Amino acid sequence: MKVMAQIAMVMNLDKCIGCHTCSVTCKQAWTNREGTEYMWFNNVETRPGVGYPRTWQDQETWKGGWRRTKSGRLQLRQGGRMASLAKIFSNPTLPGMDDYYEPWTYEYDKLLSAPAGSANIPVARAKSRITGEKIDTVEWGPNWDDDLGGSMETLDSDPTLKQMNLSVAKNIEDSFMFYLPRICEHCLNPACVSACPSGAMYKRTEDGIVLVDQDACRGWRMCVSACPYKKVYFNHNSGKAEKCTLCYPRLEAGQPTVCSETCVGRLRYLGVVLYDADRVTWAAAQKDERNLFPAQKEILLDPRDPEVVAQAHMNGVPHSWITAAQESPVWDLISTYGVALPLHPEFRTLPMVWYVPPLSPVVDAVTASGNDGEDHRVLLSAISQMRIPMEYLAGLFTAGDTAPVELSLRRLAAMRSYMRDVFMGREGNESIAASVGMDGATIQKMYRLLAIAKYDERYVIPTASPELPRGISELEGCPVSYDVEAFHGVGPGMNPTRSDGRRMLPLEVLR
Repeated sequence: MKVMAQIAMVMNLDKCIGCHTCSVTCKQAWTNREGTEYMWFNNVETRPGVGYPRTWQDQETWKGGWRRTKSGRLQLRQGGRMASLAKIFSNPTLPGMDDYYEPWTYEYDKLLSAPAGSANIPVARAKSRITGEKIDTVEWGPNWDDDLGGSMETLDSDPTLKQMNLSVAKNIEDSFMFYLPRICEHCLNPACVSACPSGAMYKRTEDGIVLVDQDACRGWRMCVSACPYKKVYFNHNSGKAEKCTLCYPRLEAGQPTVCSETCVGRLRYLGVVLYDADRVTWAAAQKDERNLFPAQKEILLDPRDPEVVAQAHMNGVPHSWITAAQESPVWDLISTYGVALPLHPEFRTLPMVWYVPPLSPVVDAVTASGNDGEDHRVLLSAISQMRIPMEYLAGLFTAGDTAPVELSLRRLAAMRSYMRDVFMGREGNESIAASVGMDGATIQKMYRLLAIAKYDERYVIPTASPELPRGISELEGCPVSYDVEAFHGVGPGMNPTRSDGRRMLPLEVLR
């Protein structure tokens, strides 16, 4: 067992109001330069919808992620080394401008410079930020499906609806919708890293963040097509790939990401999880796609298990990171309460941005039918009987398996009903908690985390600085010894001393 640490995120979709504040602040912080006009490291999609870029989930078209061969091995869906080499100068599976959108701005100077008293009202026409030409009609944008406003013509193209053989009402008053914020998944088994011919994409060992070495990047763009979530972009000005960095300079200082910091709905949670690196390939290579989600949960390790803690110390995980993992809201939402689910585990990348599925469409449907949307008996029955959004959510989060989605929604519904009794001054009904395999105390803890958790409870982020000087970690009870030879690459039988006989200091090498 090789224990490693990973910074992970959970988003509670019931709390997302679709304000796009996270997208705008991320845009201003990271992609306000030339060549990044079309890039949205964070974007919020309306579901059902085709997303951004258009139909990014359809891997039959884009060939992203991994596939399992007949021999049980994993191979990039876009092909092996020879297949990548054959199309290195002309990649047919790259999204084009029409799949993203043509960025535009407006001629605001026309409004400011219009003469006073003009007979005609000044107009700020749309102008392309790529070509500078005027755009008569804007036909697509980064969230054209927003609030279902533009999705009536494109709704049937939603890959998840097609895959699950679902149809939805197109009348706005009869339809259901929810918002899906998306960033880079910083996967445990990232396809973009394996697809990069120049080795510029890499996953940091200390926190699992996937980054691009701008000096090593040669602009082959294989990472763009290999990423199934289409969260790697090509800067046409610099000729380099760019992607979400999970705001690692902020994380290293113990601060949350910009999108989390500015989220109006307070729906994001950041924390550390420990996982068994030796079983990543095993989890990603499951034969049945529906086993991918439970396999990924299985390789996430209990940070309070003494054996896991001891092994983490032996593998060099800092003590502060283990403490952060024990206090992690992400671990609680994924494993303790079992309400968080990964996005498209069938891509076999083992994503580490998870989601609490939305209960709101179900509650709204129950209330609209004239029933009590807070009554656990009515609500739990409705969850099991509603074909939509249950199967749609399963297509997004559990490779079509409705059982984990139903369990998550049932626990959220039980929490809603249980806490209503508490706030009404009545004794909590333990039978409600028992019906979903929980008890009243656990439900109240889950309610606090999901509803009223404070800043420090939602973001448990250790800093990157060591908490003790190297060589005296034994004072903290950590059985870690720092080997001089390991730092300098000195092999067995070689003399780890200088020519003057003095022993070398264990200096770290930073990339």
